[in-house]
Amino acid sequence: MPSDRRTVLADAAVRALADQGMRGLTHRAVDREAGLPPGTTSAYFRTRHALLTALVRRLVTLDQAELEAAGEAVPPPADAEELAAGLAAFAEGRLTGDGRRRSLARYACAVESVHHPELREILAPRENAARRIVRDFLAGQGVDDPEGRTITLLTCVDGLVFDRLVHGGSVARAEIDGLLASALRP
Repeated sequence: MPSDRRTVLADAAVRALADQGMRGLTHRAVDREAGLPPGTTSAYFRTRHALLTALVRRLVTLDQAELEAAGEAVPPPADAEELAAGLAAFAEGRLTGDGRRRSLARYACAVESVHHPELREILAPRENAARRIVRDFLAGQGVDDPEGRTITLLTCVDGLVFDRLVHGGSVARAEIDGLLASALRP
């Protein structure tokens, strides 16, 4: 567990948002989730907007750390089969455990960012090792515009994750294979 009180509260806010939705994200709910006395969250984040901003920053920090670690932990894929397997594992991780909670919170924050553009800026996709692996693989296969195709591919995988969070189920490997085949088309 992080020792910094702001981080503890931001992590609790992620859990509260994932479990209770945007309307359930209150200072009191975060206090309860963190197991801290009432008023603690409001002492650190005076407004709901400050709390939401801290939550979004924490989500991005956690996601970037996960994607950096994932990209650094595996060698570049030797073929499309290996890349598809990695993307399928990524999607599964976003649908289970802490990954599921963060996904639910991330999507709620993405919708909220429509009304708060400063959140959209924080949520903007960033460069990381996992993204570089996908882009480098596509470039190595000679596709036109590997950066654009990487964005499209990863956005489509993200869309499948969103769909399964809403409707249940898992992302089928055949769906990933189809998306990757489209990304590899000349």
